[in-house]
Amino acid sequence: FEIGKETARRMWGDKYQVIVTVHLNTDNLHCHFVVNPISFIDGSRFQNKIYNHRRLREISDEVCRERGKSVLEDSYFYCGEHRREYYRHQSGKALHRDMVVIDVEECLKYSDSLEMFFAQMKSRGYTVDKTRMSVRAEGWQRNVRLSSIGFSKEDIRRILERNHNDTDFSIIVRGHTPYKPKTYPLLRIMNQLDFTISHSHDTATVLVDAVLLLVIMTFQLLHELKEVILLSPEMRHLERDLKQYVHDYRFMQKNGLHTLSQLNSYTHDTQKQINELEHERGLLRNKIRHEKTPEVKAENREQRHRITEHITPLRKDLKRAKRIMEQSPHLYDLIKQEHALEIQARAKNRDLSR
Repeated sequence: FEIGKETARRMWGDKYQVIVTVHLNTDNLHCHFVVNPISFIDGSRFQNKIYNHRRLREISDEVCRERGKSVLEDSYFYCGEHRREYYRHQSGKALHRDMVVIDVEECLKYSDSLEMFFAQMKSRGYTVDKTRMSVRAEGWQRNVRLSSIGFSKEDIRRILERNHNDTDFSIIVRGHTPYKPKTYPLLRIMNQLDFTISHSHDTATVLVDAVLLLVIMTFQLLHELKEVILLSPEMRHLERDLKQYVHDYRFMQKNGLHTLSQLNSYTHDTQKQINELEHERGLLRNKIRHEKTPEVKAENREQRHRITEHITPLRKDLKRAKRIMEQSPHLYDLIKQEHALEIQARAKNRDLSR
């Protein structure tokens, strides 16, 4: 409580009113702050920008060190100017910029000229604006300038020149020419599962578990195949969440869930069950507060503990179900995107082979 009060004083105390509370009924003691955003000094409003989040962390660490507490040294904290990117990073989601950085680094390894570099990027599913030095993948609303992700024109030219002057470069690049698909992993898995993109025009009736299985099996196939990549950059980067998709698929199979409408009913029923249990736990908390008999109080506490043990997995399942509902339409769109790219590439290869 003393750490919380001192943190609040240093962060807001000279301009804003703050209530400091200590959260006691969890395994980790921590403080909550309720801030009156209108200053009692000049009437200005506290805006709660990202730099305020960073400053709060700095003050908290400072106060903790003064009192001999440990802090997270050198841990990642995104301090850019874009609020949306900050929160996407906090939730572990990949940004378009993250995807481009990985692909640019990979393509630069095997290029010794701008033309080869652009060809490498195009083969990985990007359209390239050579004048603005920016790229965009299918479905993205705007281009990503390479300079905005740390690759200035001078940096790129320097890397390309270094590769050009490397006597071993021809050996290195021999097996890494611009990618030309000869195998179409998503199409192969779709045929295996007898899954068709055009089976429904209504995303509410799409079999979400089938979409998850399609993603899982596609990446499993990619692990078996050599020198094969997906053509959609965004689809390609789903691999980072593969374990999550496996757990999501098992969750849906376990609960007999298939469509978004079924997921919606599940979340409604689960939330209702949690609310009822929380109400029952609240009644027990009041009984414990007013109970005089030690034996009865101990029995009520044990009952409250059992209810909490029941609520915890329900909350975990509810969170998973909501996330699947939120992410599955986008996942389906990426599958359709990759499907279209593989169809297009296969048709182009057939035309060239005639």
